[in-house]
Formats: sequence, structure tokens, C-alpha cells
Amino acid sequence: MPTFSASDGTSLVFHTDGEGPPLVCLPGGPMRASSYLGNLGGLTAHRRLIRLDLRGTGGSATPHDPTSYRCDRLVDDVEALRVHLEVEQLDVLGHSAGANIAVRYAARHPDRIARLLLVTPSVMAVGIDITPEDRLATVRRREGEPWFTDAYAALEEITQGRATPQRWEAIAPFWYRRWDETARTLQAADAAEKNQEAVPVFAGEGAFDPAATRAALAELAAPVLLIAGEVDVAGPPRAMAEFAGLFPSAELVVQAAGSHHPWVDDPAHFVRTVNEFLG
Repeated sequence: MPTFSASDGTSLVFHTDGEGPPLVCLPGGPMRASSYLGNLGGLTAHRRLIRLDLRGTGGSATPHDPTSYRCDRLVDDVEALRVHLEVEQLDVLGHSAGANIAVRYAARHPDRIARLLLVTPSVMAVGIDITPEDRLATVRRREGEPWFTDAYAALEEITQGRATPQRWEAIAPFWYRRWDETARTLQAADAAEKNQEAVPVFAGEGAFDPAATRAALAELAAPVLLIAGEVDVAGPPRAMAEFAGLFPSAELVVQAAGSHHPWVDDPAHFVRTVNEFLG
């Protein structure tokens, strides 16, 4: 596995797979190892994926300073990766919580972004409000699935501030278009692949400055694509449309019946959409 040193000396790992121009991929979780991204539905047939294991995850070393897990500080690791790759600009993909790192990087280093691809992005970095009803209305489209009643009841409790580990487990089917063996395997791996110590630090005090980030994104010249899922409980389409509107000219694609992992839900559509954007 290729390695490079962050600015504080932490040894970081990235994984390369596929052919074609490089695409730097920032995983979500937050703070989950990049392995869950896999080949992004077969995108490796067209692009060379560079999956970064964030510090303290996957093959990357644990930093001496745990506050460096904070989202704004992880931006420095992306810039160190660019320098290591010896390229002037990056095509960057951020999934879920990883999109917070991607947009903070774009805000801080706009001239280093060639293209920005946000896949079912988290909205913490830009301060978009997602209401309980946004989430409930989105998942009600899935009424009739065998697990729906229990999952919906658990989601109602979570949105009212009554979350428990059992309720989080109960809503797991909402994260995927099909609650099949592939989805169950991905979901089961989440706990093992995530740095639980780093999770609360990622969004800790000082991690985000939504007003400043929004102002910077409004001036971003690079092309932007935002892929949303029609039934994604984490990023309802209304909020994703608001997110896309923060850029001067962003394309929003809402994947039909898609949830939070669109490359798993419909690989062919995902790969075709990304290829058309990246060129």
C-alpha cells in the first residue's frame, strides 16, 4: 500500500485501483476506512481510484494528537496527498461525511480542484437544516417493504431525540435500496471499519464554519456534480437541491430509488453518471 507523510508526520495510506485519470476518494462514516467504497460499482474500468484511509483508519497510522481527527484539520491531509501525487489539481469525490472534507478542501484550495463530485453528501460543513419531517417523508416512499414498520418507528424515535443503539440498528435498511446480503455485509462491517474514538472529534468545536464555506463555494470555478438518492434518509432530495444551489453551476442528479450508497444501489447508473461528468 502506498504511503505518504502528513504535515504532522503521521503516516497515511492510500489504495489505488483501476485505469485512467486519478480520482481521489474521501470516505464517510465519519472516520470509516475507505475499503467500503470498493471499486465504486465498477468505476475502476474508467478511472484510477485513489482511496484515502483517513488518519487512524484502515492502514493509516494513529496520530499523536487526537484533535487532528477534526474535519477542518483533515483538509491538510488531502493537500499533502496532492503534493505527494505531484499533480497541480485533483478530481475529488467525497461520500457522505467525506463530502465535508471535500468541500472544506475546495473552500481552502479552490485552485487545486479540477472537478468536485459529492455523493449523498453530509451537510454539516455548509449548515443546511434537515428536519425530522424531511427524513420521514423521504422514507415513507418505502412503505410496504417487509422491514418498513419497525424501521420507521425507530426513525421516528431517533428524530425526536430518543436514539439508542437498537434503534440505529433498526433503521439500517433505509441506507440501501435493497436490504439484501450485500447491504447486510456492508452494514455489518461499518462498526469494525470505523474509528469510534475519532467520530465525535470529527465534528467537534471548530470543525466547521458554514458561513465562510458557503461564501467560498459560491466562488468555486470548478465543475461540481452532486449525486443524491431519491429515498436517502441521510440526504433528502430537498436538502440536496439546496446544497447544489450553493455553487455557481452545479449539476444535481437524483438517482431513482437510490439511497445512501448509489454505487451499490444501481452500479450501471452510478458509473454512467460519473463518467459523463468527469469526461
